[in-house]
Amino acid sequence: MDEQFLDSLYEAAVVPELWPQVLRRFQEIARGAGAVLVAVTPTSNRWISSSAEFDQLVATHFNRFPGNERTRRLIECRHAGFLRDIDILSEAEMADEPVYRDFLLPQGFGIGVATLVASPTGEAFILHAEREREEGHVEGDLIARFDRMRPHLARAMLLSARLEFERVRGAAQALEAIGLPAAVLDRNGRALALNPSFEALVPAVAVDRPSRLGLVDIAADGLLASALQATGRAASVTVRSIPVARRENQPPLILHLTPIRGAAHDIFSRAASILVVTPVVVKDVPTADVVQGLFDLTPAEARLAALIAAGHRPREAAAALGIMEETARSTLKRVMAKTGLHRQADLIGLLRGAGVAAGAAD
Repeated sequence: MDEQFLDSLYEAAVVPELWPQVLRRFQEIARGAGAVLVAVTPTSNRWISSSAEFDQLVATHFNRFPGNERTRRLIECRHAGFLRDIDILSEAEMADEPVYRDFLLPQGFGIGVATLVASPTGEAFILHAEREREEGHVEGDLIARFDRMRPHLARAMLLSARLEFERVRGAAQALEAIGLPAAVLDRNGRALALNPSFEALVPAVAVDRPSRLGLVDIAADGLLASALQATGRAASVTVRSIPVARRENQPPLILHLTPIRGAAHDIFSRAASILVVTPVVVKDVPTADVVQGLFDLTPAEARLAALIAAGHRPREAAAALGIMEETARSTLKRVMAKTGLHRQADLIGLLRGAGVAAGAAD
């Protein structure tokens, strides 16, 4: 058995950034063109591969052929060992299956070896090496070698998954220590972990639904739904700030949705984001810096919002900023859209932490 490979495997179990190195070594042993580790759920596939070039192949594989027969049969087999393509599909079936016929075979692929490891959380991990067809199917003695390695591979994957979950749950508990309610959410917005302070907000502020964590405030819940959808996009890397208006004895709140980033970490953790709650406790008129920190506003939007919070009408704010009144009003519309509010009075009340301020002009 490759002792050096096993050493690097267990090192990667606690340092996820090393998994691409493990995949490259697995690819070499398999004499493959690339290797990939995939986390499979009923609604998504996440992966990390041995190289940027092979990553593109994997992305096309799953994006063009979701739910393909190759992956489906591997999962269905639940075989506690490694399998080749030829073990789960005949050559005739490959010739007729779209993922082979239209994608793998024309590129000289379709000769792979893979194993599936089921996780107690309901996910499954697939370790796969892809060969070029001219290399021929993976040999029986190599399958036997991989099968001997499989218990170590399974332990390393499951250990990585457990450590990653503990890492993000630990982040929520650390926020508890400084008095901030926090929830760890998966890619669909379902709560994986709530710290005690966040649990205290259920059901007055938040609702722990089976589909996803929701908010009692309808406008804020809509913003949360949109923000959760955005966390799944690669280009979305910013914190999303969601205002929750004052209700009875509850002060105004700001919910910050922070995506969890890092490709290697992403494979082993179902967590996609952390939702942190901060109360609005500003007693005086907030500065533009404070306003910008509370919401995802541009500097120009923040300066205008700060003036509106100070009680200025749009005409007065425009004069103070040296811009046209029409520009101020269009900027204010963007601020209202980002904060999920409909009246200037509500915006003033939210920013000043004093409910709805009387006398503000619409």
